[in-house]
Amino acid sequence: MTFLGLARRNAWRKPLRTLLLMFCVAVAFLIYGLTASFLSGTQGAAGASDDLLGVTNAAGRTLPLPMAYGARIAATPGVASVAPMTRLRGYVGAPKNVVAVSAVDPARIADVNGREFGLTPALMSALGQTRDRVLVGRALAEAQGWSVGQSITVTAFQMAKKDGGRDWRFEIAGIFDGESASTDTYFMLASYDYINTIRARGEDTVDAFVVRPAAGVSAATLATRLDGLFANSAAPTRTQSEKQFLEAFLRQYADIGLIIDLVVGAAFVTLMMIVVNTMVFAMRERTFETGVLKTLGFSRRTILALVLGETLFIFIVGGALGLILAKVGAILGGPMLGLVFSMAVLVWGAAIILALGLITGLIPALNAMRTPITAAFRTR
Repeated sequence: MTFLGLARRNAWRKPLRTLLLMFCVAVAFLIYGLTASFLSGTQGAAGASDDLLGVTNAAGRTLPLPMAYGARIAATPGVASVAPMTRLRGYVGAPKNVVAVSAVDPARIADVNGREFGLTPALMSALGQTRDRVLVGRALAEAQGWSVGQSITVTAFQMAKKDGGRDWRFEIAGIFDGESASTDTYFMLASYDYINTIRARGEDTVDAFVVRPAAGVSAATLATRLDGLFANSAAPTRTQSEKQFLEAFLRQYADIGLIIDLVVGAAFVTLMMIVVNTMVFAMRERTFETGVLKTLGFSRRTILALVLGETLFIFIVGGALGLILAKVGAILGGPMLGLVFSMAVLVWGAAIILALGLITGLIPALNAMRTPITAAFRTR
């Protein structure tokens, strides 16, 4: 009988109790894995760039900017390329089936974001054949079950057409894949000219300009330069990196990171109380056996390590199961919910498993280690 084998057998002395403990651990780490994946993918803005800049209206992201700003931005020293972008939010079929359409200049967006979105020349050529064509991100296409050549209708929430209707019809010209798994592809790219010509209000305005700095130019320095360019204009601008923009967008609703930390912390504290309480009672049931082990020559340190090993076994099995389920959930729901189960999430999860296993096993292990042999035998 090896040391690890003895710890494993002790853990399975009461199979139902052990399975329930492992289930509790698995649920806690499933919560951790999903929430950490959300922070990594959305709140953490995984896949978002620190170099790409977004120029929006300083008074609010929902307020437009004149299209004419694009020429002044492009002429600014340090700007490699710039692309205008207007957002159209609506739904397909049912109001809860929300989709986002980014109306862009195909040639310019290819210069700015072509590499990140995987916009190949073939895709851009297909998009430019007719004005009502769109490119659909892989995540959105798979979630909706769309294919190339299919016609779709997006009912806009706010952007009305000149005829008063809100139904925008598009033909899918192609599907683009992101540069990596963390790249957001849950949206569509449409022609700005098509949207701009037909919409009832806001003609020749944009929601934002996407700017790529020239090589060797600091994004922060360029952002300050661009905002200074329009500081005294009728529509001052606010320039942020793509990552800053996404983080600020989420923080306007709530401090999601703090909320998630509180939820995960509460789950782990509750888990620790359950496991500590259960293990203390379990060791009390085996007080006599602890005395026998000490009589056979097991040292106090060995007894301590044996109980800690038993607790670690429960946490490792349950925690691994929870993280595996979180990984599966991130794969299935990641494109729609912005979940990215990164290596950092896995490493932190493994570290928490070890830490909680040692902390929760420490009290019952110390009690077992300090129990005198005579007191242990008197329990029989």
